[in-house]
Amino acid sequence: MTNSPSQFEADIPLPRLRTISQLWSCAALLGAIGVAALAVDVPLATWIRGGNCPGAIQKLFAVSEVFGHGLGVVFVVLIIGVLDPWHRYAIPRILAAAFGSGLLANVFKLLVARARPYSFDLHGSGLDTFSQWFPLLGSGPAQQSFPSSHTATAAGLAIVLAYFYPRGRWLFPAFAILAGGERLVDQFHFLSDTFWGAAVGCIFAPLCVYGSSLSRGFDRLEQQLLNRAGVTSASLRRIARARAANADADLPRAA
Repeated sequence: MTNSPSQFEADIPLPRLRTISQLWSCAALLGAIGVAALAVDVPLATWIRGGNCPGAIQKLFAVSEVFGHGLGVVFVVLIIGVLDPWHRYAIPRILAAAFGSGLLANVFKLLVARARPYSFDLHGSGLDTFSQWFPLLGSGPAQQSFPSSHTATAAGLAIVLAYFYPRGRWLFPAFAILAGGERLVDQFHFLSDTFWGAAVGCIFAPLCVYGSSLSRGFDRLEQQLLNRAGVTSASLRRIARARAANADADLPRAA
């Protein structure tokens, strides 16, 4: 016997919520830490270039890059589409939060040129790695260290996944941190770039999920997708109330 969509409505998980202001405050903190990290950018890059990072750590970081890579984001939504049908409606929002964060970081690369660790002689201070304002497309990849778009993508993905899968609210940021670590050990970014990239993700991704006009647009799209799937308006209202509640604790499922 085939179960109807209404029989599964109680299984639609509700998100644990934050607010835009909370995540933007986190972005400000990450930005400030990035400024402070300028003091250790060159010494840390020198240490890594000297082959001092343990091999096991390098392997862990290497396999974690996928969480901040575009193909990794695609793999994530494919897994959701296959294994979690009740969250298929969320795929457009997930893609927007992750890719939008990465694209915003790429915009910043066009505004400030900064040498990547692999192209810098590692003599001087962190400030010496910056070369010019508004290079646009003329600087080339070797001068696009600021900020890390991989880390921005990973942070955006972590935020939106934690929204739909609140039990992973610590797991997804851990993946994002590991993805940022890969950028360090592969000499593509300085430590400060990863903090600033994470800040970019914390700026853009909340706009996709928490009360902005962009978020409301995704709410309408998801409502249309759920209606096509046969989910009742009662379930939609319940999801909307849960998102508006801004609860700190995990929200219970319907009986």
